[in-house]
Parts: sequence; structure tokens; C-alpha cells
Amino acid sequence: MSTPLAVLDLTPVPSGSTVAQALANSADLAESAERFGYARYWVAEHHLNPGVVGVSPAVVLALVAGRTQRIRLGAAALQTGHRTVLSAVEDFALLDAVHPGRIDLGIGRPGGPPRGPDGSLPAPPPPPTPEQAEGTVVDGLRIPGPFPLGPLLTSPRFAAIPELVPVPAADAPSFGEQVDTILDLLAGTWKSSTGVPLQVHPGTGADLQLWLFGSTGGTTAAVAGERGLRFGANYHVAPQGVLDAARAYRAAFRPADGPHGLAQPHLTVSADVVVAETDQEAAHLAAGYGPWVRSIRTAAGAIPYPSPSEAAELTSPDHWTDDDDDALVRDRLATRFVGSATTVADGLERLRDATGADELLITTTTHDHAARIRSYELLAAEWGDR
Repeated sequence: MSTPLAVLDLTPVPSGSTVAQALANSADLAESAERFGYARYWVAEHHLNPGVVGVSPAVVLALVAGRTQRIRLGAAALQTGHRTVLSAVEDFALLDAVHPGRIDLGIGRPGGPPRGPDGSLPAPPPPPTPEQAEGTVVDGLRIPGPFPLGPLLTSPRFAAIPELVPVPAADAPSFGEQVDTILDLLAGTWKSSTGVPLQVHPGTGADLQLWLFGSTGGTTAAVAGERGLRFGANYHVAPQGVLDAARAYRAAFRPADGPHGLAQPHLTVSADVVVAETDQEAAHLAAGYGPWVRSIRTAAGAIPYPSPSEAAELTSPDHWTDDDDDALVRDRLATRFVGSATTVADGLERLRDATGADELLITTTTHDHAARIRSYELLAAEWGDR
């Protein structure tokens, strides 16, 4: 049986477009994904990015879900540091009430490096050497080295973001405790610290499929494995850590009972993809990716996604410092799958085989919405023939 493909929608805003049009594009993508045979349509959560409007996965799903009938709908991933676990369960239980048996609640920890007790950021590590940045190839899959963190960690904008995004002055429990609370709320077995039982309405008994998402072999992979839950590893965001994340999840896995527990591990892996009729056309459509990633990694916030002509200007010597900017985006450019359907499907097979993924989560961003839809269509047709 073919490995299922799912769609991850970042709700991008193409340059010259609007938030309203970006959401209309997402609704069209969800409907198209169902028609093409994708197993899931998931949305991401990002904040303070001019070119990405997926600030609330539950709201985006509520806006677009009415265009679908069968495809599973979910988040990849809701960031628990930005809301209470009660609000996460209630929001997605509301979606389940309208679209029963089709909702996936994917959660993860907020990104970024750990901060000191006073909220200070760590000192940037030395830039990777050329040999470190080059990385390696494992079973045909490119595993790049680290990218330089200095531009991100030294940005005043990056340092200021925690004043707005996390819950102010919250004493957040550990991620494992948050996951346990979600499981108890869904099961109707949660009790307060004084032993008082409370149930969530809607929430208790909601038919949600629970996923955890992580980028490394650290806490999230361990929590997912120890509780026998589904896990997603982010090759498209942090390709350096995908194999470690997959290994750590499987090493920690323990079979679990209950409606969310699994008898064996179940892994999805994300990939950034652009498909067109030819390799050359796909490369042209994908031209905006480098400047877009650069804007994220300098802490400027994702810019509206540039057109190919705008990308040519943004990567000209007037705007692009070859060595420094190349180093910021090299790992992401090297690990995308861009080309004809055959070229991309071959790459996705290598990703699946190297990670042992049970599903693949495909994210595609182009300036032209029709080209984005066509990319998903071409990939689905090729993948279905394999």
C-alpha cells in the first residue's frame, strides 16, 4: 500500500495579495487536497510574520473546513506555550462537533532556544565550519549541518517576541504534564490538585486524533514515545534533526491503551516540495524560497512570498550578501524536493525509507496559487501510481 500523503498549509500571503485572499486560497487548497486523495489537511501556527497568517489553527480550520467532506483536518502544530491546554481541547472539540471523527490535534513546544531565568538568550554559538555545514548523506537523504544562529539570536526583534506571544507570567507545567492533562481531559478523568474532578464540554469524549510534533530527538520525541502517541518530525523546518527525532521516538516508544494509545510507533515526516511539469519550471516557481527563509532566520518575520521576478531582485548583489545569506538558507534549499513529479517522488521515497515514515506531510509554497494547487495535483497522481 502506498504511504499516505498529507498537506501542511502555512497559509502564506503572496506578495501583492491580502490576508483574505490567503485564507480563500487555503480553503481552495483544502478542497483540492480532498479531491486529489490526500489523507489529511493540516495548518501550522506562526506569529508576527507578515507573510504567514496561520496565527490560530482552530480558526483557520473553522474557516476552511466547510469546503471538505471526508479529509482529516488538523494542526501541525498547536504551540502549547501560547495557550492553555484547556483552550486547545475546547477549540478542537468544537471542530469535532461539526466535523465528527475527522479532527487531528497536533501539538508541539514553542520553537527557539532555551532562555535563562531572566529571559535572556544564550550567546550565539560559533558559525559552523564549511565541513559542518555540508552535513552528510544517509541512505540517499541529505542531512545538512547547522545554520548560523547569530543573526537570529542577536536580533532585538527576536528577543522582544516573548513579551507578546507566550502567556504572560505563566508558570507553565512541563510539556509531558501538558500532554497528560490533554489526555485526561479528553478521557474525562482529570482531577484538580485537590482531587476535584472536572469535565470539559465540549471536550470529554471528543473523537480527536492526538499527535506530537518535534524537530529533534529531545523532549517531544520522548514524550510521544513514552505515551504511545503519534509523532511528527520536521524535515522541512529542521532537516538536521530528523533522523535523531525518528530514532528517539522509536527508542522511547511504549505501547499504550486507550483511544489515543498505539500498539506500535506511527511517524509522519514533513517535506518542502514544489512540483511542475518539468524540473526547470519547478525551479522557477520555487525561486522565492531563499529570500523567504532568509527573512525568517534574520528574525525579520516571514515576508510576503515573493514572485520569481521579485526573488531575482532580492537575491541580487544589492540585497544579498553571498556568503552570509547563502549560509543562512543553504540547509533548507538543499533539502527541498523541487522538480517534475518523478523527480520529487523519487526524493520523497528516499525520505520515507531513510526515516521509516508511515506518512509524509507535504508543504508547498509558491507565489502563484494555481501553480501551488497544480503541484499538489501532479504529486498525488505520480505517488498514486507507485
